[in-house]
Amino acid sequence: MNFHELFAHFGDITVDGLTKGSIYALVALGYTLVYGVLKLINFAHSEVFMVGTWTVLGAYSLVGADEGSGVGILIIATVLGFLLAPLASAGTALAVERIAYRPLRRKNAPPLIFLITAIGCSLVLTETFGQALHAIFGPPFGRAAVSIPSLIPEKEWVNLSWIAISNTQILVIVAAIVMMVALDAFVNRSRLGRGVRAVAQDPDTAALMGVNQDRVIMLIFVLGGAMAGIAAMLYTIRYDITKFDIGFLIGVKAFTAAVLGGIGNLRGALVGGLVLGVVEVYSSTLFSSNWEDVTAFVVLVLVLMFRPTGILGESLAKARA
Repeated sequence: MNFHELFAHFGDITVDGLTKGSIYALVALGYTLVYGVLKLINFAHSEVFMVGTWTVLGAYSLVGADEGSGVGILIIATVLGFLLAPLASAGTALAVERIAYRPLRRKNAPPLIFLITAIGCSLVLTETFGQALHAIFGPPFGRAAVSIPSLIPEKEWVNLSWIAISNTQILVIVAAIVMMVALDAFVNRSRLGRGVRAVAQDPDTAALMGVNQDRVIMLIFVLGGAMAGIAAMLYTIRYDITKFDIGFLIGVKAFTAAVLGGIGNLRGALVGGLVLGVVEVYSSTLFSSNWEDVTAFVVLVLVLMFRPTGILGESLAKARA
């Protein structure tokens, strides 16, 4: 165990973990929203994130942006990425809801059918996207990982004796916190948010009170998809890569983060994501990077065994303004 390296670079390693955890947290918000209202684990949400990463690459290609582009092009490409990635991911999430889940809800399908459908949607989106990219663009698109231009050069903004923080790390962490606070305020303080909480608590009573359940469900899929799109944009800024199945592992870790924080709890998604990111980076430092993914699954098993309600535990249905 490399305790010396962990303690020697404790600050830097912790910030790196918080950065990674912030991306998990944003993706976890989608799992939490859908589960809080429908009690459904939307495993296709990982592919919603994947679509966002490819949309960022498409936005950059649309304006011809790369590392050598001028400042104006870089700003336009970055803004375009932050606009198009959430839109594409939200549209994908909405399509999954309308095509796959809504017919099942109208037939009052049992929960197991929803779960199988979610897994099926995930596989269909992954393979279809991979095959389509390969057929249209050829190698390296499709099966191989593809690099995304790094439009924001990484620079140290904070450099103390025990910690160094770069501009991209600050961007990712601050953006995740801001989006979490904004979503939490929307759900707890807005009229539409009250509808979301009403359907989460008692859909039948909410319907009698005039709440349109279908619109609320569409809303949560759109919001969750948008959060995944923003996470995709931040991921590409930080890690500069995408792949047809990039969402699988991140999706599983985001689900772990949602369970860790308390699935159905928006604030828990942020807490769970940050904790999981830090734990992963600590384990990678103590052992090796090969153990990083293992740690996430071990955390998931331990949480389900000893505290299935998660760190915070309060569900979306119990949230109050």
